Amino acid sequence: MRTAAVVGTGLIGTSVALALTHSGVSVHLLDADESAARTAASLGAGTVGTPPAPADIAVLAVPPGSIAEELAKQQSNGLARSYTDVASVKAGPERGAVDRADFTCYIGGHPMAGRETSGPLSACSTLFEGRSWVLTPTPDTAIDTLNRALEVVALCRAVPVVMESGTHDRAVALVSHTPHVVASLMAARLENMPEEAAQLVGQGLRDVTRVAGSDPRLWVDILDANASAVASILQELTTDLSGVVAGLRSLASDSADERAQGMTLVTDLLSRGRKGHERVPGKHGKKPFPCIPVHVLIGDQAGELARLVSTVAELGVNIEEMTIDHSPGEATGLVALMVEAASAAQLARRLGDGGWTVQRTPPRPDVPAPAAPAVGSPPRAVPWAADTA
Repeated sequence: MRTAAVVGTGLIGTSVALALTHSGVSVHLLDADESAARTAASLGAGTVGTPPAPADIAVLAVPPGSIAEELAKQQSNGLARSYTDVASVKAGPERGAVDRADFTCYIGGHPMAGRETSGPLSACSTLFEGRSWVLTPTPDTAIDTLNRALEVVALCRAVPVVMESGTHDRAVALVSHTPHVVASLMAARLENMPEEAAQLVGQGLRDVTRVAGSDPRLWVDILDANASAVASILQELTTDLSGVVAGLRSLASDSADERAQGMTLVTDLLSRGRKGHERVPGKHGKKPFPCIPVHVLIGDQAGELARLVSTVAELGVNIEEMTIDHSPGEATGLVALMVEAASAAQLARRLGDGGWTVQRTPPRPDVPAPAAPAVGSPPRAVPWAADTA
């Protein structure tokens, strides 16, 4: 691939353009907001304006509701030899374009990557590395168009997944669109949060509400294009939510029978949630293996986190995941290093020996506790927290 055109220079479009440019592709940037295109160009994403000859492929990075119109327009203009898009909904745009566009040179696409912030300044050439990138060919899609789209995916270092458009929309409703609505529902409860509650905010709440910080205008368009599938999942959530509310009301009762019934309802929901969480793929799409967090307290100064990560690397331990929970009242952060269970105890001990403050917490009841010391022997500290949540 030598040339590409990117129509729409927001987060995703500019990130695609940066990845292609870094791979040696000549990228031409188009946007109704020319200032956004100029910003993307200033970041090294390409040059502003239409190519002098049809590009090998055009990537339409516009909202789902605009795909059909933009595809017909750019095909009419002869912008490229093949066309794809990056919209998070596929069936609606496909239906909208069926009588207006040439499907032999078009294939739908959706990279499963993004950020809470939007615009070209949030873009990154490595945004798609290792992430799934769905392609939704129709029976009319020509093989050379499929191959060009696959080359875009490869140059962005993503993992191609071929899927039918309706199947894609039902899948993203479950794994992406509904979670965003749920995050927004929880975040909306915080709009008038009392100050005393704000002082207690921890990483759990930040994790649950993180994606609620995205641009509402973008998400209204996404939800509009996939409304039916999202509504069906939210209806199932409503049923479960009503059940757990009833269970909690029963737990607050003075009646032993009602409390027992409430405990059953709440326990069932939490157990089903844990089983569902176990279905979430782990690294490289494989079944997750047991990991344990090692909690390390660090100072909130430049370089401290890098020093900790470097120390762990020197000890030969691979960090599978990492979170930081900042204390509202102190200039410190509690880092949770998720590592393989077999490495956790030794890592905690060696970090402690190296001067790091390793937090000790009680083990979970479903994980065997360290053996108790013999009677008469001096007490010993438990060097790590057995927590597989």
